[in-house]
Amino acid sequence: MKLEEEIKQKKFKNEYHKLAVNIVYTHGWLLNTRASFLKQIGITAAQYNILRILRGQHPNPASVNLLKERMIDKMSDASRLVERLKKKELVEREICPYDRRKVEVKITTKGLKLLQDSDNIEEQFDQLFKEIKPAEAKVLNDLLDKLRG
Repeated sequence: MKLEEEIKQKKFKNEYHKLAVNIVYTHGWLLNTRASFLKQIGITAAQYNILRILRGQHPNPASVNLLKERMIDKMSDASRLVERLKKKELVEREICPYDRRKVEVKITTKGLKLLQDSDNIEEQFDQLFKEIKPAEAKVLNDLLDKLRG
């Protein structure tokens, strides 16, 4: 559906203004859709992001600072997210043996299984893009990268 129909607005200052509104609107739509998919497995998008980072590090641990650097949402509190995942037994936290100020985080077997079981959620999410051809997705990715400089 066209942006104008979605937000009930017919005029924009110019195409750049429309683009900005479209990006923000689409961002919210994607976040809400992803959240509804992740609700099926009982975690938030930020928790999912942490688990995916840890799976990429596996079997090595990651520091909380590394998690903060790699997170998509830089405003998320990585320490608090790790605590919530620990309570769900999806990660383990340990004090670093050679630097007691550093905390190391590892994904547990239960966390790995949850991600493995969630592969179908990723496939469902990918279906949102079924109307976009791979070449079009590449162009859009290149344009968004260019926008950010």
